[in-house]
Amino acid sequence: MNSAAAAPSRRLPWFPLITCALGAAGLVWCFAQAELERNLKSWITTAIPLLVLILNFLWFLASSRFSGRARIGGFVAVAALVVAARLALRVDGTVDGTGLPKFVWRGSAGAHAKLAKVAPAPAASADDPRLAQAADVPQFFGANRDGIIGGIRLATDWTSSPPKELWRQPIGAGWSAYAVVGGRAFTQEQRGEEELVTCYDLFTGGLLWAHADQARFFQWQGGEGPRATPTVDRGRVFTYGATGILNCLDAATGQRVWTHSVLKENQLENIEWGMSTSPLLVDEQVIVTGGKSPGPVLFAYHRDTGEPLWKAGQDFASYASPIEATLAGRRVILSNNAAALAAYDPKTGATLLEYRWGEAKWPKGTQPVVLSEDRIFISAGYGMGCRLVKVSAGADGTLSATEVWRGMRMKTQFNSVTAREGHLYGLDDGRLACVEVATGERKWKEGRFGSGQTLLVGDVVLVQSEPGAVFLAAAQPDGYRELAKLPALSSKTWNFPTLAGRYLLVRNDREAACYELPVAPQP
Repeated sequence: MNSAAAAPSRRLPWFPLITCALGAAGLVWCFAQAELERNLKSWITTAIPLLVLILNFLWFLASSRFSGRARIGGFVAVAALVVAARLALRVDGTVDGTGLPKFVWRGSAGAHAKLAKVAPAPAASADDPRLAQAADVPQFFGANRDGIIGGIRLATDWTSSPPKELWRQPIGAGWSAYAVVGGRAFTQEQRGEEELVTCYDLFTGGLLWAHADQARFFQWQGGEGPRATPTVDRGRVFTYGATGILNCLDAATGQRVWTHSVLKENQLENIEWGMSTSPLLVDEQVIVTGGKSPGPVLFAYHRDTGEPLWKAGQDFASYASPIEATLAGRRVILSNNAAALAAYDPKTGATLLEYRWGEAKWPKGTQPVVLSEDRIFISAGYGMGCRLVKVSAGADGTLSATEVWRGMRMKTQFNSVTAREGHLYGLDDGRLACVEVATGERKWKEGRFGSGQTLLVGDVVLVQSEPGAVFLAAAQPDGYRELAKLPALSSKTWNFPTLAGRYLLVRNDREAACYELPVAPQP
């Protein structure tokens, strides 16, 4: 072979060098973006090396630097590897906090495949002294649906006075939280092809009753099972399943009083990650959200009879739950919809406010925070950030909202924020943050809690982290201070915790537990 023919093989492989250098630069840029959310950062940092590998593999197949036999062998080897991976692996949800697919061996059983049904157990007696230490939490995100837990002051030294575990047991899939009334804990879960509403004894975990619907929702990122939390009122339990089944059940027995398949009856398509609205009770009405198809976004039914009362809005639903509020002197139903923050008349469903913000294609799973009659804080993830808006009333009775400030200093995804003494506390892209209401300035941002959830208990923030541990942190603007930690659960936890007096209920899609927390003397 002459030297001219051999020269090309001695040249530097510029294509691999350039693509690797560009890929490295892209990774450095990505990690340098302080406000780039971790889920998007995970996708980018996974996509860049994968793209570099694909481009270099194509270069390998096309390059004359390698023999035809080597290129054919390389192609066959990679093809065989891809086929083997498809046969051996399956997607089982996502890697915690990233949205990236989690791969497991195809033959491995799901987390709930062997869950046995639990036999009903007796309830606690009415004179049980523990009832005096258990507060009612009849709905999602606290008694007032604002994430603020009153009437209790937690002790923060969990080393000398650790929380006492009362019970722990398997539970069906789903991201529902607990509602607690009269020593009974109500939740929703998936067991096989049945979507259940279940009632447990708060103090023992004994199953008191279960109501089943033949329904199952699954989405590869969000997993299976119901997402909403029951609402309990005057001996009735109101639940909304992931496929849009609205139930009214007897709280003592679980017997169905009435039901509606909201999406099916209104010919609406389900939203991407399943119906997540916890029913809102206003006056004698039960209010839930609609679906993905454009049209009415809120539906009201009579509390006792299930009679449809009104439909509201011309948006499509997202993942936050509606709340009752007073804005500029008007009592309204406030809903963080896919395209806009909207307020509706609770009697008729008439639209009073529609403030468009963010991108409708991305989920909004964060509760709006009503700070006063004319100030609302809203936030989301996926590049939408947060903003404070001012609400005012027009002469015709409608409302309008104008932006006070916006920023990227509270990117909540599906965590919700609480307010205390002029500051907001919540998970900014998985890290606990404190933001000043007046200015939007972030005072601090610390810890790593993933896609967890938070509650405000007096002057402390209770954090349910995504990996399962529970933390207490000081709710103070002068800096982050971790006070206590409890290894409550041990796998991905997207469910909100429920604090019913001194009793902390935690669960995820695999197990549930109840702790009796130490309390401090009331001031």
